[in-house]
Amino acid sequence: MSFQNCERVAIMLTRRSFFLSATTAAAATVPGSSATAFAANETLNIGVIGTGGRARHLMKSLAQIEGVRVTHLCDVWDGALSQAAPLADPKAVATKAYPELLADKSIDAVLVGTSDHQHVPVTIAALQAGKDVYVEKPLTHKLEEGQTILTAQERAKKIVQVGTQQRSMPHIQKAKQLVQAGQIGKVFKVKMSWNRNTNRVKRFPLGIDPRQVDWNAFLGPAPQQPFDEYKFRNWRWFWDFGGGIFTDLMVHWVDVAHFVLDLDRPVQAVSIGDFVTAQGVWETPDTVQTLLTYPGSVQMHFEGTFSNARNGARIEFLGTDATLYADRGRLELIPERNKALKGFSEIIGKTPDYPGADFYDQPDGERLHLQNWIDCIRSRKEPSAPLAAGVAAAAAAHLANQALRTGKTARFS
Repeated sequence: MSFQNCERVAIMLTRRSFFLSATTAAAATVPGSSATAFAANETLNIGVIGTGGRARHLMKSLAQIEGVRVTHLCDVWDGALSQAAPLADPKAVATKAYPELLADKSIDAVLVGTSDHQHVPVTIAALQAGKDVYVEKPLTHKLEEGQTILTAQERAKKIVQVGTQQRSMPHIQKAKQLVQAGQIGKVFKVKMSWNRNTNRVKRFPLGIDPRQVDWNAFLGPAPQQPFDEYKFRNWRWFWDFGGGIFTDLMVHWVDVAHFVLDLDRPVQAVSIGDFVTAQGVWETPDTVQTLLTYPGSVQMHFEGTFSNARNGARIEFLGTDATLYADRGRLELIPERNKALKGFSEIIGKTPDYPGADFYDQPDGERLHLQNWIDCIRSRKEPSAPLAAGVAAAAAAHLANQALRTGKTARFS
Protein backbone atom coordinates (compact mmCIF):
# COMPACT_ATOMS: atom_id res chain seq x y z
CA MET A 1 0.00 0.00 0.00
CA SER A 2 1.27 3.48 -0.80
CA PHE A 3 1.13 6.02 2.02
CA GLN A 4 1.86 8.93 -0.30
CA ASN A 5 -1.27 8.96 -2.46
CA CYS A 6 -3.22 11.83 -0.93
CA GLU A 7 -6.04 11.99 -3.44
CA ARG A 8 -8.68 14.19 -1.89
CA VAL A 9 -11.54 11.74 -1.74
CA ALA A 10 -13.52 11.89 1.48
CA ILE A 11 -14.06 8.97 3.81
CA MET A 12 -17.36 9.78 5.41
CA LEU A 13 -17.58 8.65 9.02
CA THR A 14 -20.77 9.08 10.95
CA ARG A 15 -20.87 11.19 14.07
CA ARG A 16 -21.95 8.14 16.06
CA SER A 17 -19.04 6.04 14.84
CA PHE A 18 -16.76 8.82 16.02
CA PHE A 19 -18.37 8.87 19.46
CA LEU A 20 -19.69 12.24 20.23
CA SER A 21 -22.28 14.73 20.42
CA ALA A 22 -21.45 17.19 23.15
CA THR A 23 -24.49 16.00 25.07
CA THR A 24 -23.39 12.38 25.05
CA ALA A 25 -19.88 13.28 26.18
CA ALA A 26 -21.16 15.42 29.02
CA ALA A 27 -23.51 12.70 30.19
CA ALA A 28 -20.80 10.07 30.12
CA THR A 29 -18.36 12.02 32.20
CA VAL A 30 -20.14 11.95 35.54
CA PRO A 31 -18.39 13.98 38.27
CA GLY A 32 -20.13 12.03 41.00
CA SER A 33 -20.04 8.29 41.49
CA SER A 34 -22.02 5.40 42.80
CA ALA A 35 -19.30 4.92 45.40
CA THR A 36 -18.93 6.73 48.70
CA ALA A 37 -15.95 9.07 48.88
CA PHE A 38 -12.90 7.59 50.60
CA ALA A 39 -11.55 9.13 53.77
CA ALA A 40 -8.30 11.07 53.42
CA ASN A 41 -6.46 8.63 55.67
CA GLU A 42 -7.96 5.48 54.14
CA THR A 43 -5.49 3.31 52.21
CA LEU A 44 -6.53 2.53 48.64
CA ASN A 45 -5.76 -0.90 47.25
CA ILE A 46 -4.64 -0.74 43.62
CA GLY A 47 -4.39 -3.52 41.05
CA VAL A 48 -2.17 -3.14 37.99
CA ILE A 49 -3.20 -4.88 34.77
CA GLY A 50 -0.39 -4.97 32.23
CA THR A 51 2.83 -4.54 34.19
CA GLY A 52 5.19 -3.83 31.29
CA GLY A 53 7.65 -0.96 31.07
CA ARG A 54 5.14 1.89 30.99
CA ALA A 55 3.14 0.56 33.93
CA ARG A 56 6.31 -0.01 35.96
CA HIS A 57 7.29 3.61 35.31
CA LEU A 58 3.91 4.70 36.65
CA MET A 59 4.22 2.37 39.62
CA LYS A 60 7.43 4.16 40.65
CA SER A 61 5.50 7.44 40.79
CA LEU A 62 2.51 5.81 42.46
CA ALA A 63 4.79 4.56 45.23
CA GLN A 64 5.47 8.17 46.19
CA ILE A 65 1.79 8.90 46.86
CA GLU A 66 0.57 8.47 50.42
CA GLY A 67 -2.33 6.20 51.23
CA VAL A 68 -1.87 3.92 48.21
CA ARG A 69 -0.86 0.27 48.10
CA VAL A 70 -0.41 -1.92 45.00
CA THR A 71 -1.88 -5.21 46.17
CA HIS A 72 -2.48 -7.08 42.90
CA LEU A 73 -0.52 -7.55 39.67
CA CYS A 74 -1.62 -9.02 36.36
CA ASP A 75 0.31 -9.63 33.16
CA VAL A 76 0.30 -12.30 30.48
CA TRP A 77 4.10 -12.69 30.77
CA ASP A 78 5.93 -14.09 33.78
CA GLY A 79 8.87 -11.78 33.06
CA ALA A 80 6.76 -8.63 33.41
CA LEU A 81 5.22 -9.90 36.64
CA SER A 82 8.60 -10.61 38.20
CA GLN A 83 9.97 -7.20 37.18
CA ALA A 84 6.95 -5.41 38.70
CA ALA A 85 6.91 -7.35 41.96
CA PRO A 86 9.55 -5.20 43.75
CA LEU A 87 7.38 -2.11 43.11
CA ALA A 88 4.27 -3.61 44.71
CA ASP A 89 3.29 -4.59 48.23
CA PRO A 90 5.42 -7.51 49.46
CA LYS A 91 2.26 -9.59 49.76
CA ALA A 92 0.86 -8.57 46.36
CA VAL A 93 -1.08 -11.28 44.52
CA ALA A 94 0.02 -12.05 40.95
CA THR A 95 -2.05 -13.55 38.14
CA LYS A 96 -2.04 -13.86 34.36
CA ALA A 97 -5.84 -13.55 34.12
CA TYR A 98 -7.26 -10.07 34.67
CA PRO A 99 -10.81 -11.34 35.43
CA GLU A 100 -9.33 -13.01 38.53
CA LEU A 101 -7.86 -9.71 39.64
CA LEU A 102 -11.09 -7.79 39.02
CA ALA A 103 -13.10 -10.34 41.00
CA ASP A 104 -11.22 -9.46 44.18
CA LYS A 105 -13.47 -7.10 46.14
CA SER A 106 -10.56 -5.78 48.21
CA ILE A 107 -9.30 -3.83 45.19
CA ASP A 108 -10.55 -0.24 45.02
CA ALA A 109 -9.08 0.80 41.68
CA VAL A 110 -6.97 -0.49 38.81
CA LEU A 111 -4.22 0.90 36.61
CA VAL A 112 -4.46 -0.40 33.03
CA GLY A 113 -1.12 -0.55 31.23
CA THR A 114 -1.87 -3.17 28.58
CA SER A 115 -1.26 -2.88 24.84
CA ASP A 116 -3.62 -0.44 23.11
CA HIS A 117 -6.03 -3.04 21.73
CA GLN A 118 -6.88 -4.21 25.26
CA HIS A 119 -7.47 -0.78 26.82
CA VAL A 120 -11.21 -0.63 26.21
CA PRO A 121 -12.10 -4.29 26.97
CA VAL A 122 -10.11 -4.26 30.21
CA THR A 123 -11.41 -0.84 31.28
CA ILE A 124 -15.00 -1.85 30.65
CA ALA A 125 -14.50 -5.04 32.64
CA ALA A 126 -13.01 -3.00 35.48
CA LEU A 127 -15.94 -0.57 35.45
CA GLN A 128 -18.41 -3.44 35.52
CA ALA A 129 -16.49 -4.87 38.47
CA GLY A 130 -16.99 -1.61 40.36
CA LYS A 131 -13.42 -0.31 40.11
CA ASP A 132 -12.16 3.20 39.43
CA VAL A 133 -9.63 3.22 36.60
CA TYR A 134 -6.44 4.86 35.38
CA VAL A 135 -5.94 3.78 31.76
CA GLU A 136 -2.95 4.57 29.58
CA LYS A 137 -3.30 6.44 26.33
CA PRO A 138 -4.51 6.09 23.64
CA LEU A 139 -7.80 5.21 25.28
CA THR A 140 -9.23 3.49 22.21
CA HIS A 141 -7.74 1.27 19.53
CA LYS A 142 -10.66 1.66 17.12
CA LEU A 143 -12.92 4.59 16.41
CA GLU A 144 -16.11 2.75 17.27
CA GLU A 145 -14.85 1.91 20.77
CA GLY A 146 -15.36 5.52 21.86
CA GLN A 147 -19.12 5.36 22.27
CA THR A 148 -18.86 1.91 23.85
CA ILE A 149 -16.54 3.06 26.63
CA LEU A 150 -18.50 6.24 27.25
CA THR A 151 -21.70 4.23 27.69
CA ALA A 152 -19.94 1.84 30.06
CA GLN A 153 -18.77 4.67 32.29
CA GLU A 154 -22.17 6.34 32.24
CA ARG A 155 -23.68 3.14 33.58
CA ALA A 156 -20.95 2.41 36.11
CA LYS A 157 -20.53 6.00 37.34
CA LYS A 158 -16.90 5.43 38.27
CA ILE A 159 -13.81 7.66 38.11
CA VAL A 160 -11.64 7.18 35.01
CA GLN A 161 -8.38 9.05 34.43
CA VAL A 162 -6.76 8.75 30.98
CA GLY A 163 -2.96 8.77 30.94
CA THR A 164 -2.44 12.00 29.01
CA GLN A 165 -0.52 13.49 31.91
CA GLN A 166 0.22 16.87 30.33
CA ARG A 167 -3.15 18.13 31.62
CA SER A 168 -1.82 17.84 35.18
CA MET A 169 1.40 19.75 34.46
CA PRO A 170 1.30 23.30 35.87
CA HIS A 171 2.93 24.97 32.86
CA ILE A 172 0.44 23.34 30.46
CA GLN A 173 -2.38 24.59 32.67
CA LYS A 174 -0.79 28.04 32.53
CA ALA A 175 -0.69 27.79 28.74
CA LYS A 176 -4.43 27.17 28.73
CA GLN A 177 -5.02 30.21 30.95
CA LEU A 178 -2.91 32.45 28.70
CA VAL A 179 -4.63 31.36 25.52
CA GLN A 180 -8.12 31.50 27.02
CA ALA A 181 -7.38 35.03 28.26
CA GLY A 182 -6.56 36.10 24.70
CA GLN A 183 -2.89 36.79 25.44
CA ILE A 184 -1.70 35.54 22.05
CA GLY A 185 -4.69 36.69 20.02
CA LYS A 186 -6.79 34.37 17.88
CA VAL A 187 -5.17 30.97 17.54
CA PHE A 188 -5.46 29.70 13.98
CA LYS A 189 -2.66 27.15 13.72
CA VAL A 190 -1.06 24.54 15.97
CA LYS A 191 2.30 22.91 15.16
CA MET A 192 3.24 19.66 16.91
CA SER A 193 6.12 17.23 16.64
CA TRP A 194 7.51 14.11 18.26
CA ASN A 195 10.82 13.44 16.56
CA ARG A 196 13.45 10.97 17.73
CA ASN A 197 16.65 9.48 16.39
CA THR A 198 16.73 6.08 18.02
CA ASN A 199 17.15 2.59 16.65
CA ARG A 200 13.99 0.80 17.72
CA VAL A 201 13.59 -1.26 14.60
CA LYS A 202 16.08 -4.12 14.30
CA ARG A 203 14.86 -7.63 14.88
CA PHE A 204 17.12 -9.70 17.10
CA PRO A 205 16.48 -12.56 19.53
CA LEU A 206 14.82 -11.32 22.73
CA GLY A 207 15.01 -14.63 24.54
CA ILE A 208 11.35 -14.73 25.58
CA ASP A 209 10.23 -18.24 26.41
CA PRO A 210 6.77 -18.64 24.83
CA ARG A 211 5.86 -21.02 27.64
CA GLN A 212 5.99 -18.02 30.00
CA VAL A 213 3.51 -16.03 27.89
CA ASP A 214 -0.24 -16.49 27.71
CA TRP A 215 -0.26 -15.55 24.03
CA ASN A 216 -4.02 -16.05 23.57
CA ALA A 217 -4.71 -13.70 26.48
CA PHE A 218 -2.38 -11.13 24.92
CA LEU A 219 -4.19 -11.41 21.58
CA GLY A 220 -7.59 -10.95 23.19
CA PRO A 221 -9.82 -9.39 20.50
CA ALA A 222 -6.99 -9.38 17.91
CA PRO A 223 -6.92 -11.96 15.10
CA GLN A 224 -5.33 -15.32 15.85
CA GLN A 225 -1.67 -15.52 14.81
CA PRO A 226 1.49 -17.39 15.82
CA PHE A 227 3.55 -16.20 18.77
CA ASP A 228 6.04 -13.50 17.73
CA GLU A 229 8.32 -12.16 20.44
CA TYR A 230 9.11 -9.01 18.45
CA LYS A 231 5.44 -8.12 18.04
CA PHE A 232 4.88 -8.99 21.69
CA ARG A 233 7.47 -6.44 22.82
CA ASN A 234 6.99 -3.89 20.01
CA TRP A 235 3.22 -4.05 19.57
CA ARG A 236 2.83 -0.28 19.02
CA TRP A 237 4.04 -0.65 15.43
CA PHE A 238 1.55 -3.34 14.35
CA TRP A 239 -2.03 -2.52 13.42
CA ASP A 240 -3.60 -5.41 15.36
CA PHE A 241 -2.26 -4.07 18.65
CA GLY A 242 -1.37 -0.38 18.23
CA GLY A 243 -1.65 2.51 15.80
CA GLY A 244 1.88 3.72 15.17
CA ILE A 245 3.20 7.21 15.81
CA PHE A 246 -0.18 8.95 15.61
CA THR A 247 -1.78 6.98 18.45
CA ASP A 248 1.40 6.46 20.46
CA LEU A 249 2.88 9.98 20.36
CA MET A 250 0.72 12.51 18.53
CA VAL A 251 -2.20 11.78 20.84
CA HIS A 252 -0.31 13.48 23.69
CA TRP A 253 -0.07 16.84 21.91
CA VAL A 254 -3.50 16.60 20.29
CA ASP A 255 -4.93 16.23 23.76
CA VAL A 256 -3.02 19.33 24.89
CA ALA A 257 -4.37 21.25 21.89
CA HIS A 258 -7.92 20.13 22.70
CA PHE A 259 -7.40 21.08 26.35
CA VAL A 260 -5.96 24.54 25.65
CA LEU A 261 -8.39 25.47 22.86
CA ASP A 262 -11.53 23.74 24.18
CA LEU A 263 -11.83 21.61 21.04
CA ASP A 264 -12.95 18.00 20.80
CA ARG A 265 -12.78 16.71 17.25
CA PRO A 266 -11.25 17.56 13.87
CA VAL A 267 -13.33 17.98 10.75
CA GLN A 268 -10.91 16.23 8.41
CA ALA A 269 -7.39 14.84 8.09
CA VAL A 270 -4.81 14.43 5.34
CA SER A 271 -1.80 12.23 6.14
CA ILE A 272 1.39 10.83 4.62
CA GLY A 273 3.81 8.22 5.87
CA ASP A 274 7.05 6.57 4.82
CA PHE A 275 9.50 3.92 5.94
CA VAL A 276 12.99 5.32 6.43
CA THR A 277 14.36 2.48 8.56
CA ALA A 278 11.47 0.14 9.40
CA GLN A 279 10.46 -1.25 6.01
CA GLY A 280 9.63 -4.93 6.33
CA VAL A 281 9.84 -4.81 10.13
CA TRP A 282 7.05 -2.49 11.23
CA GLU A 283 3.57 -2.34 9.73
CA THR A 284 3.12 1.32 10.71
CA PRO A 285 5.35 3.95 9.03
CA ASP A 286 8.31 5.28 11.02
CA THR A 287 7.99 8.80 9.54
CA VAL A 288 4.59 10.53 9.34
CA GLN A 289 2.83 13.85 8.96
CA THR A 290 -0.80 14.83 9.20
CA LEU A 291 -2.85 18.00 8.81
CA LEU A 292 -6.01 18.18 10.89
CA THR A 293 -8.60 20.92 10.44
CA TYR A 294 -11.01 21.96 13.19
CA PRO A 295 -14.12 24.12 13.44
CA GLY A 296 -13.31 27.81 13.72
CA SER A 297 -10.66 27.71 10.99
CA VAL A 298 -8.01 26.06 13.19
CA GLN A 299 -5.34 23.96 11.47
CA MET A 300 -3.16 21.47 13.36
CA HIS A 301 -0.03 19.93 11.87
CA PHE A 302 1.91 17.04 13.38
CA GLU A 303 5.16 15.42 12.28
CA GLY A 304 6.90 12.42 13.79
CA THR A 305 9.93 10.32 12.91
CA PHE A 306 12.53 8.00 14.41
CA SER A 307 15.34 9.16 12.11
CA ASN A 308 15.95 12.79 13.13
CA ALA A 309 15.37 14.46 16.50
CA ARG A 310 15.10 18.06 15.28
CA ASN A 311 12.28 19.91 17.14
CA GLY A 312 11.94 16.96 19.53
CA ALA A 313 8.57 16.74 21.26
CA ARG A 314 6.83 20.11 21.33
CA ILE A 315 3.64 22.05 20.62
CA GLU A 316 3.27 25.63 19.38
CA PHE A 317 0.10 27.71 19.35
CA LEU A 318 0.26 30.36 16.62
CA GLY A 319 -1.93 33.35 17.40
CA THR A 320 -2.41 36.66 15.66
CA ASP A 321 -0.44 38.45 18.41
CA ALA A 322 2.10 35.87 19.56
CA THR A 323 3.22 32.25 19.52
CA LEU A 324 3.08 30.12 22.65
CA TYR A 325 5.62 27.28 22.71
CA ALA A 326 5.51 24.37 25.16
CA ASP A 327 7.27 21.10 25.68
CA ARG A 328 7.50 19.03 28.84
CA GLY A 329 10.23 21.24 30.23
CA ARG A 330 9.58 24.74 28.94
CA LEU A 331 6.92 27.37 28.29
CA GLU A 332 7.75 30.33 26.08
CA LEU A 333 5.77 33.26 24.67
CA ILE A 334 7.19 34.87 21.51
CA PRO A 335 5.41 38.10 20.49
CA GLU A 336 4.89 39.06 16.87
CA ARG A 337 7.25 41.87 15.89
CA ASN A 338 4.45 44.39 15.40
CA LYS A 339 2.80 43.70 18.75
CA ALA A 340 3.61 45.48 22.01
CA LEU A 341 3.71 42.34 24.09
CA LYS A 342 6.30 41.15 26.57
CA GLY A 343 7.63 37.71 25.87
CA PHE A 344 8.90 35.24 28.45
CA SER A 345 10.61 31.89 28.73
CA GLU A 346 10.13 29.59 31.71
CA ILE A 347 12.47 26.64 32.09
CA ILE A 348 10.90 23.88 34.17
CA GLY A 349 13.25 21.02 33.42
CA LYS A 350 16.12 20.12 35.72
CA THR A 351 18.07 17.83 33.38
CA PRO A 352 21.63 19.29 33.44
CA ASP A 353 22.62 18.36 29.89
CA TYR A 354 19.34 19.28 28.25
CA PRO A 355 17.55 21.95 30.30
CA GLY A 356 14.00 22.77 29.38
CA ALA A 357 13.79 20.67 26.26
CA ASP A 358 11.10 18.03 25.78
CA PHE A 359 11.10 16.48 29.24
CA TYR A 360 11.59 17.35 32.88
CA ASP A 361 12.07 15.41 36.08
CA GLN A 362 10.81 17.87 38.68
CA PRO A 363 7.94 18.16 39.16
CA ASP A 364 7.13 14.60 38.12
CA GLY A 365 4.32 14.88 35.57
CA GLU A 366 3.20 11.28 35.99
CA ARG A 367 3.10 11.67 39.76
CA LEU A 368 0.97 14.81 39.49
CA HIS A 369 -1.44 13.02 37.17
CA LEU A 370 -1.64 9.94 39.39
CA GLN A 371 -2.09 12.16 42.45
CA ASN A 372 -5.00 13.87 40.70
CA TRP A 373 -6.53 10.44 40.02
CA ILE A 374 -6.16 9.38 43.65
CA ASP A 375 -7.56 12.69 44.87
CA CYS A 376 -10.58 12.27 42.59
CA ILE A 377 -11.15 8.70 43.76
CA ARG A 378 -11.38 10.12 47.28
CA SER A 379 -13.50 13.17 46.41
CA ARG A 380 -15.48 11.65 43.49
CA LYS A 381 -14.72 14.74 41.40
CA GLU A 382 -13.92 14.69 37.70
CA PRO A 383 -10.19 14.07 37.02
CA SER A 384 -7.85 16.18 34.88
CA ALA A 385 -8.10 13.88 31.85
CA PRO A 386 -11.65 12.53 31.86
CA LEU A 387 -12.87 9.72 29.66
CA ALA A 388 -14.49 11.94 27.01
CA ALA A 389 -11.21 13.82 26.52
CA GLY A 390 -9.37 10.53 26.04
CA VAL A 391 -11.90 9.39 23.47
CA ALA A 392 -11.57 12.69 21.60
CA ALA A 393 -7.77 12.67 21.48
CA ALA A 394 -7.65 9.07 20.30
CA ALA A 395 -10.31 9.75 17.67
CA ALA A 396 -8.17 12.49 16.12
CA ALA A 397 -5.33 9.98 15.82
CA HIS A 398 -7.66 7.39 14.32
CA LEU A 399 -8.81 9.91 11.71
CA ALA A 400 -5.17 10.63 10.85
CA ASN A 401 -4.57 6.89 10.45
CA GLN A 402 -7.65 6.52 8.27
CA ALA A 403 -6.19 9.12 5.92
CA LEU A 404 -2.77 7.49 6.09
CA ARG A 405 -3.91 3.98 5.28
CA THR A 406 -6.25 4.93 2.45
CA GLY A 407 -4.30 7.79 0.89
CA LYS A 408 -7.52 9.82 0.94
CA THR A 409 -8.88 12.73 2.92
CA ALA A 410 -10.70 11.38 5.97
CA ARG A 411 -13.67 13.31 7.31
CA PHE A 412 -16.14 13.15 10.16
CA SER A 413 -19.63 13.90 8.90
